[in-house]
Amino acid sequence: MLVELAVGDAYGAGFEYAEPDFVLAHNTLRAYVDNPVHPDLVAGRYTDDTQMSIAVAEVLASDGPWTAARFADAFVTAFRRDPRVGYARGFQALLPELPDGAALLARIRPDSDKSGAAMRAAPVGLLASVDDVLRTTAVQARITHNTPDGVKAAQAAALAVHYCHRTLGPVAEIGHWLDGLLPSGEWATPWTGPVGSKGLMSVRAAVTALASTTSMSALLRACVAFTGDVDTVATIALAAASRSTEITQDLPGVLLEGLERGPYGYDYLADLDTRLLGALGVH
Repeated sequence: MLVELAVGDAYGAGFEYAEPDFVLAHNTLRAYVDNPVHPDLVAGRYTDDTQMSIAVAEVLASDGPWTAARFADAFVTAFRRDPRVGYARGFQALLPELPDGAALLARIRPDSDKSGAAMRAAPVGLLASVDDVLRTTAVQARITHNTPDGVKAAQAAALAVHYCHRTLGPVAEIGHWLDGLLPSGEWATPWTGPVGSKGLMSVRAAVTALASTTSMSALLRACVAFTGDVDTVATIALAAASRSTEITQDLPGVLLEGLERGPYGYDYLADLDTRLLGALGVH
C-alpha cells in the first residue's frame, strides 16, 4: 500500500496545480514530470502526503497505545530525519523549529479543514473494524485538523482503504457505503472540476475516481485529470485501490522503478508495508 500511494503522490506532484493544458499533454504515465508551477518538487520524489503516511504507519506498526502524543512525535521525527518540501506553508515553517511531538502539540493551531489529515490516514484503514478506523483516524487527525470537516475527510480516506481491504462491497458502490457512515459528505455524488485544498474535496475526488475505474493505471490518470491538488487525490485513491482484489494492479514499471530510492524511498516503503501488515495481523 505505501509503495502505491507514494507512486500516486510522486506522479501527482508533477501536476499539482498545473494548467489543464499541461496536464492533458503530459498525463500519460510514461514518466514522472517536473512540476511547471512548483520547481522545488523534483520528479520521482514523494511529498508530505507520503512522509506523513509513513509516520502514521510507523506508529501503527509498533505496540500501542496509539495516542496523539505518539503520532505527533512520529510526524516530527519523519521530517527531522528527512526534511522535504510540500507541506502547507505555515506547517513547513514550523516543523524545522520543533524538537519533538510535545512541541508540536504545544504550538500547533489545529483549526484547519484542509487535506493534511486525510492524505496520511490510509494506514489506519487496515485496522480490524470500522469503529477502530473511525476512532484512531480521529486521534491522528485532531493533532492538526481538529475541525468537523478535517476529521470527516480523514475518516473517509481511511474508510476507503478499509472498504477495499475488507471487500465490503463493489468498489463502484464505495460512495454509497461512505454516505451511510459519514452523512452529509456527498461521497456518492461524482466530483467534477479542479480539486482545491479542502480535505473533503480531495477525498470526494478520490472516491469518484475509485468508483469509476477498474485498474490502477486508469485510476492514477483519472486522479490527475481533475487538476488542482491532484497528488493528494492520487495518494488517497491509490492507497485504497492497492488493497482491492477488484482493481487490476498494473502501475507502469517505469513509475515503480523511477520512484526515489533514498533511505526512505522505495525499499523502505516496501519494508514498512510488510512490517505494518505483520503487526496488524493482515494478510
